[in-house]
Formats: sequence, structure tokens, C-alpha cells
Amino acid sequence: MTVTATSVDQSDQLQPSSAPTAWGSRLRRLVPAVASALCGVLLYVSFPPRPLWWLALPAFAGFAWVLRGRGWKAAFGLGYLFGLGFLLPLLVWTGVEVGPGPWLALVAIEAVFVALVGVGIAAVSKLPAWPLWAAAVWIAGEAVRARVPFRGFPWGKIAFGQADGIFLPLAAVGGTPVLGFAVVLCGFGLYEAGRVVAEGRRTRAVRRGAAAAALLSVAVPVAGAVAARPLVSDKAEDGFATVAVIQGNVPRSGLEFSAQRRAVLDHHVRETLKLAADIKAGKAAKPDYVLWPENSSDIDPFTNPDAAAVIDGAAKAVGVPISVGGVVEKDGRLLNEQILWDPVKGPTQTYDKRQVQPFGEYLPLRGLVGAINKNWTSMVRQDFSRGSKPGVFDIDGAKVGLATCYEAAFDWAVRDTVTHGAEMISVPSNNATFDRSEMTYQQLAMSRVRAVEHSRTVTVPVTSGVSAVIMPDGKITQKTGMFVPAYLVQKVPLRTSETPATELGIVPEIALVLVAAGGLGWAIGSGLRGRRAGGA
Repeated sequence: MTVTATSVDQSDQLQPSSAPTAWGSRLRRLVPAVASALCGVLLYVSFPPRPLWWLALPAFAGFAWVLRGRGWKAAFGLGYLFGLGFLLPLLVWTGVEVGPGPWLALVAIEAVFVALVGVGIAAVSKLPAWPLWAAAVWIAGEAVRARVPFRGFPWGKIAFGQADGIFLPLAAVGGTPVLGFAVVLCGFGLYEAGRVVAEGRRTRAVRRGAAAAALLSVAVPVAGAVAARPLVSDKAEDGFATVAVIQGNVPRSGLEFSAQRRAVLDHHVRETLKLAADIKAGKAAKPDYVLWPENSSDIDPFTNPDAAAVIDGAAKAVGVPISVGGVVEKDGRLLNEQILWDPVKGPTQTYDKRQVQPFGEYLPLRGLVGAINKNWTSMVRQDFSRGSKPGVFDIDGAKVGLATCYEAAFDWAVRDTVTHGAEMISVPSNNATFDRSEMTYQQLAMSRVRAVEHSRTVTVPVTSGVSAVIMPDGKITQKTGMFVPAYLVQKVPLRTSETPATELGIVPEIALVLVAAGGLGWAIGSGLRGRRAGGA
């Protein structure tokens, strides 16, 4: 009996000491999950309007730390948390007017792509020179996300957070894929360098191959960016053009502003008339052409004589052509159209937006969406149709490429304006429905990257801000505030040469996808061989 009692007492004494150990073990398991989500938040903080581009490097270094050597299930979960940490705050503007439902649904879907990328990174993390393969896997994920579902959603490409960074010149080498690849590679390389140093201290021996791979992963992107700087130039190659950008402002923010579309049109007419008066008074230079934003005339000027009359009056007052953003209906098709309005001839050229925004300009799965919330279907009563031809306006010999708002996020939609002769680019946009969110700054950063990618001046006329003039080197020379009427007038260089990025087009992206596929194939093959050897 005494022995039994003593055994019970000893068991009871052991119980309290084992509980903290169990809790500590559980907490340790949470560390990678928390770290992954926080690294995603850190990546978000590196994006505009904050000029903290360099935070992308520790974000990816931390992501590498949580993923390296993981199984596919853990990697999927950790990748999903990284995606949520990044995309939830980045895309919060998508729910400004329609509520959190669409925002959360969008993020939940987009984070799946990041989760799958996490699985791929974990798989290649056991290979020699793994940062190379892992960075290529990330870019492959971006390539897929930019194409599916519903023709893709490339918002949040790593390149779009680098408008202020040292890697920006690489956009002229191979576009957003090469720029993003360099950033991710450098981040993974920083982690690998730290790991090799730590391992060397512990074992008192450094593997030369691993050390060289880590060093090159950091040094090559930086050296490549420095070497690419001569590709960035703001010198004129076909003279100059003086351009005016009009921001008329809107009567109020929110989706309801479209109900006051005549007021929006009148605001842009009024600001153009102010410009005309200032030209006459010698306070402003006379432009060669004027650029209005997307949706500056939601009243179809082809079917509404009163809208046509006020636009024509503005063109005659300023004495030069105006590119008007209109909503028009032709043969039963609703089009988001840019119209070049000549002061003498009236409308002469048009461009119909080709990459229309799902759930904004057209509604996929209309029946399903309506069953969930009828208010969402009422916001998009009629789907916009897509245009089929690149937009390049020839204005008295100056060729102006057009990428309307959402199109600026898509590589092809900007590039083909340049390959069709554009000497400068305009990105007319309407951000009024997103209030004072970060959306307008994120889109402005895209335009800065596009300027360097194709070595073209980029103007950004916006209904409510921020409108801007961007030089071919990516620098903003003028910009407006938000929700204020304003105009910008500037003499800008016209350029005709093509950067390697323009000439190569999709080739760098295809090459990186093939590198990713090669790394994944190698990793899968090695795993299968290892299992067979273990079984034998």
C-alpha cells in the first residue's frame, strides 16, 4: 500500500511540470504561422504610398525561413497566411463602397495562388542554388495570377512596389517579371547568406557552393540594376509636346457620383475653360493637346447633343484636341471609350478599353452573384464590351498611347501601345469610387514602373486624384491633390526607341516560368528517387 501511494504521489508531482512543456511546444508550432503572416504584412508595408520598397527584402527573407524544408501541407498553410498578410491590407480599397464581402472573397481566392507558390518554394528549397529556383517559382505564380480567373488580376505584383527602389532600372531590361524576380531573389539570397553564416559558425566550416550561391543571389540583382541604369533616359528623341492633364473632380465620392454624371462632365469642362482663360492671360502655356480622365463624360456625346455641345465648346476654347473619357453605346454594345475631340472636326479617333474590370465593368457568374446579393448585380446592370484594337491617337504627328485605368496593371495592354508607335503613354483613370484609399497611389506606382519599362513619358489624368506627369525615368514632375479640381501643363519628351523589355515582350516571363518548371521537376524527381532508395 505504501509503495502504491508513493507511486501515485510521484505521478501527481510530475503533472505540473509537463503542462508548461506541452504549452511551450504548442506555442513553438505557432511561431512559423505568425511569422509568415507578419512577413506578408511587411511586404504590404513596402508598397506605395510608403516609399519603403526595401522592406520587401526582409519580407521574402522571413518567408524563406518559414518555408525552407517544409512538407507540402505545411507550406500550403504558411503560404496562405503570407498571402493573407499581404493582400488583406493591400486590397482593402476593393470594399470601400461595396462592403467587406467582395474584398474578403477576392483576397481568399488570390491567397490560394500564393499558397501554391509556397508549396513550390518549399519543394525547391532543398536544391542547390535554391534561391534562383524559388524566385522563379514566385514569378511563375504571378504569371498565372495575372491571367486567371476572369482574365487575371495582377494587382500586387512585386514590381509595382519598387517604383522608388534601386532595382527599378531592371524594368527596362525585362519588364515587371525581371524586376520582381530580382527583388525576390535578393530577399531569398539574404536569408540564405544568413543561414550559411550561422551554419558556418556552428560547424566551423562553410560550404563553398552554398556560400557562393547566397552571395550571387544578392550581388547579381544589385549589379544588374546598376548595369541597367543607362537604359533609363528622359531625353527627347522626336522632339517635345506640351500636354495638359485635366482633373475636374467629382461632386461627391462613391458609386452614386455616376448619377450626377452631367455634373462630372461640367466639372471637367469648367477646369478646361479655366485653363483656356489662363492661356489667354499668359499664366499657362498653350498645350498641343488636352487629356481628360476615364468617365469624364458618362453621358454619351454621340447620342446626347447637350454633352457634345459642352465638350465642343471646351475644345474650341482651349483651341486644341481633347481626349475625352466617355461611356458610349454602339450597336447595343456598352463601351468605355476614349474619344479624341478636335476643336474644328469634332470626334475624330476612338479607343475602346480592352481589359475591362470583372465585377466592376462586367459581372461574371451574374446568376450566382445575384443569389448572394442582389445589390451587387444592380451596380453592374449592363456589362461593358471589350475593344479589340490598341489605342494610339495620332495628334498632329505626336502619337499618344492609351491604357485606360485597370489596363495599366497588365503588361500586354501597355506594351502594345508602344509597339504600335506610341511616343508617350496616357493612363486615364477614375478612382472616385475608391474614396481616399491607397488604390490611387498603387496605380500611380504602376504607371511609374511602366514609364521606365518602355522609356516613355506617362501622364495620369484622374477624375478625383492623384493626377500626375511622369518622366521616362519614372520620376513624377507634377501631381495634384485628391478631390480637388486642377490642371497640369508640361512640356514632355517624345521617344521612339524601344527598350529591351519592349522588344522582348513576354519572353523573359516565359523564360522564368521555364526555370521554375525545371526546378520543380528536379525537386519532384529527387524526392521520388529518395523514396525509392528508402524503400529498397
